Amino acid sequence: MTNALIIYASLTGNTEEAAEIYGEALKNQGFDVMVKPVEASEVDDFLDYDLCIVGSYTYGPGTKGQLPSEIQEFYDDLSTLDLTGRYYTVFGSGDDFYPEWCTAVDDFDHQFKRTGAMLGAPTYKFNLNPEDQEIEDLYERAKQLADAIIKKE
Repeated sequence: MTNALIIYASLTGNTEEAAEIYGEALKNQGFDVMVKPVEASEVDDFLDYDLCIVGSYTYGPGTKGQLPSEIQEFYDDLSTLDLTGRYYTVFGSGDDFYPEWCTAVDDFDHQFKRTGAMLGAPTYKFNLNPEDQEIEDLYERAKQLADAIIKKE
């Protein structure tokens, strides 16, 4: 069975809720899924999984968002991994009040590319908390991941 690890950082609970929804959606597609907060994770945990997913909110005063402090070290360490042969994707919540929102998603996407991992489904940004459309979108991405990964095995 193909396994997936979702590691997330959540301040308000929005990203945590999305991580749980994404995990359920992946389970429905046949993945064996583990969902963990970044505080209980090490970047090397990804070495034991076929699919590596990060969910993060974007923090920051001003117009340019920043990575949350609790996920910064994880982000830095990610660049040291060789994830060749594995798939990844990234999702995150933000507030579209800011001109540049959900920049943590872009930052992690860039970092994953440096590891040699392959993008299995488009990254996903959503405003505030996951509602009906966002839930539908996460389920669609889980299907895309299954099509990209499980069906190629």
